[in-house]
Amino acid sequence: MRKSDLVKFKKLFENQRNSILYNDRVIREDFSVQEEEKFDEVDQATTDIEQSMRMRLRNREIFYLKKVEEALFRIEEGEFGECESCGEDIELKRLLARPTATLCLSCKEDEERKEVLTAAGRMPKSAGQTFSVRQ
Repeated sequence: MRKSDLVKFKKLFENQRNSILYNDRVIREDFSVQEEEKFDEVDQATTDIEQSMRMRLRNREIFYLKKVEEALFRIEEGEFGECESCGEDIELKRLLARPTATLCLSCKEDEERKEVLTAAGRMPKSAGQTFSVRQ
């Protein structure tokens, strides 16, 4: 990959990281429930739903922040743009569409085919749990 492309990706990731960290501060401030927001059960239910949505958003951003940090690390190590599975270069078009991609298109398609064929493939990727079969 050309050095100019690496510089652009690094700047993109740094901007995304800063944006996520700023949003995290804003969302944290919104988590506090004011006493005047607890008028009745409907207000409480609405507040609970809003907080749940904010929590989901925050979790998604934390998950993406981890991917951004890993991409920045790969840039520093000189490994950005290399497929983790086969070691080939990831096409620039793929990286432009999905900058945090760690697999080339061929390896990603293989992974997705395997996921469809197994129960483990139906688990959320952010769950962080492994699938085991009891015998």
